[in-house]
Amino acid sequence: MIRTDSRATAAIRPVHPADRPALGGFFEDLSLESRYLRFFAPVRPTASLLRVLSGGPANVDAVVAVADGVIVGHAMATDRVEARTFEDPCGASVTEIGVVVADAWQRRGVGTALMRTLITRAQARGVTSLAMDVLPSNRRMLAMITGHWPQAVITHSPDSLEIRIPLPRLQLPQPQMRTAPQLVRALVTLGAAALIGRARRDLRTQRERAHDHKPAAGWSKPPRIRTLGRLSTPSS
Repeated sequence: MIRTDSRATAAIRPVHPADRPALGGFFEDLSLESRYLRFFAPVRPTASLLRVLSGGPANVDAVVAVADGVIVGHAMATDRVEARTFEDPCGASVTEIGVVVADAWQRRGVGTALMRTLITRAQARGVTSLAMDVLPSNRRMLAMITGHWPQAVITHSPDSLEIRIPLPRLQLPQPQMRTAPQLVRALVTLGAAALIGRARRDLRTQRERAHDHKPAAGWSKPPRIRTLGRLSTPSS
């Protein structure tokens, strides 16, 4: 959730196929300058381009910022694998990002929030580098990148500025290792529990055996009479 200085809020979520008509209206409403800075030309997205912008291809991740049910920002990331190198024999996993915000919502932090969302999602996919092509005249975007990602590497090309931002690998929580005293206490506890359990099983077994050898009801043991220093049973 994005909260601006004017207390207006916008939520960021993935793009759904059902968003394509609204997404088309969002790009139609952009000013000529905003569309030019986003696509390097004042284009109007076609049906095939809208499919890509809505995350249709498997290697495309697209998100939107929505305020009061209206799309006010769009960002997409296209994953690719670069050529293998000696340092990275599997090839670097790179994603190319494009961001655009509705004219009335610019300079409110929407673009930064969209980029952060894409970066978090890209790291979860194992992406290690972010790439962007930005026009030299797009000063707002350049200021946002250098301000929030000072580690960005910017190189000049004939038509644009190529920006690379290294992404740290997403650190998964490591299982907590027990110390030696903790392991000893755990083993002692397990051993005591095993002994108690065994004693309970032995007692239960003894009770069951005693129950199995209990004399039948109505049976009485004949009395024994001591005579002449020995035991004898009187005859009937």
